[in-house]
Amino acid sequence: MGLLRKAAQTLGGLMFLCLFGVFLVQITARFGFDRPLPWTDELAVVLYLWVILWASAFMVPEREHVVFDLLWNSASRPVRRIMRFAGHLLIGGLAAVAIPASWDYVHFMGREGTPVLGLSFEWVFLPFVFLLLALVWRSLHGLWLTWRGQELEDLEHSS
Repeated sequence: MGLLRKAAQTLGGLMFLCLFGVFLVQITARFGFDRPLPWTDELAVVLYLWVILWASAFMVPEREHVVFDLLWNSASRPVRRIMRFAGHLLIGGLAAVAIPASWDYVHFMGREGTPVLGLSFEWVFLPFVFLLLALVWRSLHGLWLTWRGQELEDLEHSS
């Protein structure tokens, strides 16, 4: 699992580096040469979308996401276990239900391309499907850990 995580982080970092490079080209062309390049705007938007969805799916661990934990902190350990289990069922279940329709839409959008670069919208929106798949996987893994009681111990030690 460490190798896959490292590969996902490397790919995410490379995408962010490309986004930063495109942004620098865009600024230089626009303000340095007074010749804006339309392809840089489009590529920056596509890369931004990919970076955000890729990072959410594969790079940012669940404990790093922003949460509202007022109820969590006031609940007893058994209630926390129920809350954790229900949360994983809800998030994973909704993501699983959304996958087929999302994939159909992403696949349908393959008929269209971006205005300047002509990138297929199927490739532009594909990371959303990756995010849904990752949510289902994380939720199944979280359900398993919660069932075994491990996840609550890990969360209590990290607080």
